[in-house]
Amino acid sequence: MNEQPGLETERLILRPFEVSDAGDIQRLAGEWEIADTTLNIPHPYEDGMAEEWIATHKPSFEEGNLCNFAVTLRDPGDLIGAIGLVITRRFDHAELGYWIGKPYWNKGFCTEAGRAVIEYGFTHLDLYRIHASYMARNPASGRVMRNLGMSREGVLPGHLKRWDKYEDLILFGILKTDWEQDSKQA
Repeated sequence: MNEQPGLETERLILRPFEVSDAGDIQRLAGEWEIADTTLNIPHPYEDGMAEEWIATHKPSFEEGNLCNFAVTLRDPGDLIGAIGLVITRRFDHAELGYWIGKPYWNKGFCTEAGRAVIEYGFTHLDLYRIHASYMARNPASGRVMRNLGMSREGVLPGHLKRWDKYEDLILFGILKTDWEQDSKQA
């Protein structure tokens, strides 16, 4: 699989990132509230960082290690966030990660995008398990995981260090068999 596909939902188009997205990424992901509760988003988000990040996507997709999507509004096409899977093919699992820009919070966009990415992971990437985690002080992310049908699997106390402070990590996951069962009932 050489070309990453796009995905569509009722309100969103998920597509590969383009270099032209860099300014929007820097503006949205650069807000303190986004960087504060994500492990890998820097603050401040300096010029050139978005372009460097985007440049890693295609080679990592081609190697089968990563599938990142730009989350865009179907109409008018504005970039509102990012969602993706970090794939461990050896175990047929992936870690789901995401962020949505502050102006777009509390509108269900992350859940909508997450459902499409989980379906893609199970049906097209042949994953068996998808997992995600969030910092305990970010319960909104936990609500998204629950809305995606993921189950809470545990807590890792003091597992991360962010901004010189140790953070508890809450773990969630879903198996393909559970997702298929949930899909049949929906």
